[in-house]
Amino acid sequence: MLSVNLLRTVCSSRTLLHSFTVNLTLSARCISTTLTKKETLHSNMNFKLPGNEEYFICSFHPVDLARRYSTAQVKLSCWNCKKPLVKTPSFFCKSCQVVQPPEEGISFFEIMDCEQTFTLDTHKLQTKYVQLQRFLHPDNFVQKSLKEQEYSEIHSALVNKAYKTLLKPLSRGLYMLELKGMTIEEGTDYGADSEFLMELMEINESLDEAKTPEEADKIGRDTKRKLADLTKEIDTVLLRGDLQAAKALLAKMKYYANIEEKVKEKLSEFL
Repeated sequence: MLSVNLLRTVCSSRTLLHSFTVNLTLSARCISTTLTKKETLHSNMNFKLPGNEEYFICSFHPVDLARRYSTAQVKLSCWNCKKPLVKTPSFFCKSCQVVQPPEEGISFFEIMDCEQTFTLDTHKLQTKYVQLQRFLHPDNFVQKSLKEQEYSEIHSALVNKAYKTLLKPLSRGLYMLELKGMTIEEGTDYGADSEFLMELMEINESLDEAKTPEEADKIGRDTKRKLADLTKEIDTVLLRGDLQAAKALLAKMKYYANIEEKVKEKLSEFL
């Protein structure tokens, strides 16, 4: 169903003025937006308003437009029973209990129902992960339709990725930067001064020369303390919105996280 509210944009049967407001009411999506002459318009039609005035308007493909908007602006409906979905994200329809397709533009924080903060509650994250996989795992849908099987597989993979990304401070922080359009390229020394790089070199040399598990474990404990301090610093700068400082600190965290993995490998050699 399409309803059009023209705002001083009436035009002749062959001329469309630059902008008009279109309100779409669809079974699956409800969007209110303003189109400009740059929008891609499709099929034409004549439209009569009270008073027999005839205007020339254009229709467009609603799904293409809907994809430009976050799900916070788009109200979705169940693909099976067509009833509105009451929350975002909606893994299941509350009316018919059918699994729903993944929604575009949903962040990992929204999927895992976590506050978008660097110091999120990892216990709550783990609890949510177990809960979601209990309901969304593909094994639960082997007797369902092919569409439901497909949606469950996609959901399960997304939940796994979201959980792994948000569980550790480094990947969580890098993801938060990514949401802001910032990345740390592999192989770069972003924010690393010569003194810091020299410190890393000495730590790596000490780890290579470690002859006992105790020596390697001591390096591991020192590294964990450095990572804990960095976690506090990163949280502080993110709270005040200093993304550049957060980026520099996360780059340092990547180095220490790498050393932490090397310590684990070294300790395994003594087993």
